[in-house]
Amino acid sequence: MTDPKKKLSTEAYKGVRDFYPADCAIEQYIFGVWKETCKKFGYEEYMASILEPADLYRGKTSEEIVNEQTYTFTDRGDREVTLRPEMTPTVARLIAGKRKTLFFPVRWFSTPNLFRYERPQRGRLREHYQLNADIFGLPGIEAETEIISLAYEIMRGFGIKDSNFEIRINSRKVMNYIIGTLLGQSGEQARKTAQLIDRRSKMEKEVFEKALSELLGEKDALLLTLLNSKNFEEFVSHLPEEKELSESFAEIKALLGALNALGITNIVFDQTLMRGFDYYTGIVFEVFDKNPANPRSLFGGGRYDDLLDMFAVEKVPTVGFGMGDVTIRDVLETYDLLPKNLPTAADLYLSAMDKEWTGYVNDLAQSLRRAGVRVVVDYSEGKVGTKVKNADRAKIPFVAIIGEQEKTSGQIKVKNLSLGKETALAEDKIAEFLIKYQSANEDQSTNTC
Repeated sequence: MTDPKKKLSTEAYKGVRDFYPADCAIEQYIFGVWKETCKKFGYEEYMASILEPADLYRGKTSEEIVNEQTYTFTDRGDREVTLRPEMTPTVARLIAGKRKTLFFPVRWFSTPNLFRYERPQRGRLREHYQLNADIFGLPGIEAETEIISLAYEIMRGFGIKDSNFEIRINSRKVMNYIIGTLLGQSGEQARKTAQLIDRRSKMEKEVFEKALSELLGEKDALLLTLLNSKNFEEFVSHLPEEKELSESFAEIKALLGALNALGITNIVFDQTLMRGFDYYTGIVFEVFDKNPANPRSLFGGGRYDDLLDMFAVEKVPTVGFGMGDVTIRDVLETYDLLPKNLPTAADLYLSAMDKEWTGYVNDLAQSLRRAGVRVVVDYSEGKVGTKVKNADRAKIPFVAIIGEQEKTSGQIKVKNLSLGKETALAEDKIAEFLIKYQSANEDQSTNTC
């Protein structure tokens, strides 16, 4: 039992965040770019519960996440549940459940809250929000082209230049062929090799090569030759001319050609790119900032055609990606791209000069709100100068103080605090005046948490 005398900490749980209004405004700016861009591509928004059966993640999500990073517990009904660490299994469940009534291809997006128990560090926390965008029911390379184009347009939507980031691509089909057929590995050994390749960039050269030798023995030389290839052509030259490989290489070339045709030229082939999840079956990609301040992958995704197998239903070819809010905010800070003029709480700061005019002020505020104006009413009995200072501190652009003269004349003096200019307006003209100003100056989202 909690000691009633013990004072509770005001600190948040380790690795999660509190969003005070200014932080929330930035978060909503990020959400706004995500949602606006997805909708331009015709994607529909969906949502789901943060709780899922623990079995949903076993066997498809990476072992590291399932065994070490999930928040899993037994509920009061003796059911094992997990706070979702990723969204892909959830959306697969939704598609599997309604597949008979859906019109394919389905284009969906969501901005879920995700939880993973890991060491908090730059770009990675125990809780974050993430954009997930997926296209279901399109087996051809057109799906990869569209989903990577969507990711690219989101980066551009944030004002990030092509020269500041690159999109790295690879094929799990090719890498699985190399590991399974050429290296003769399967099961747990194949998984360990794939995971080791995925961690290569985070390891010292000697440490990586030693670990590879322990896994592969004398076959490590072949894999090292492939991993050390300087470009796609050199990589291909070291592989046999097999039909399965040729088809995968043609797929990669077609994707590169389609993206280049769209003007997306900051694409790099990276044979070490594996993506940590076990469900990827084809093209995979990740986006990287070129600034050394952000050394980790910003986000990524790929094709996962077999994920619906766990629900014992027919396959639905799928390509998707996830983009976290933590890493993208780091990048926006790096390039000074966070919005400078955050949304204000209201358009007008309204107050009565004396208490006897409070009823009139409330009536006016209600009328203005119904006309679409955001109004804060100050009920304090302070001096006019103090009220104006309070409005200024709150960054509310207009202030009006109501007294006998204003009520009697029907002319309300509305002051623009940034210009120091007063405009006398009839009650029925105030809303039009403020909405016109708001429309001309609003360049950020006014959503709230």
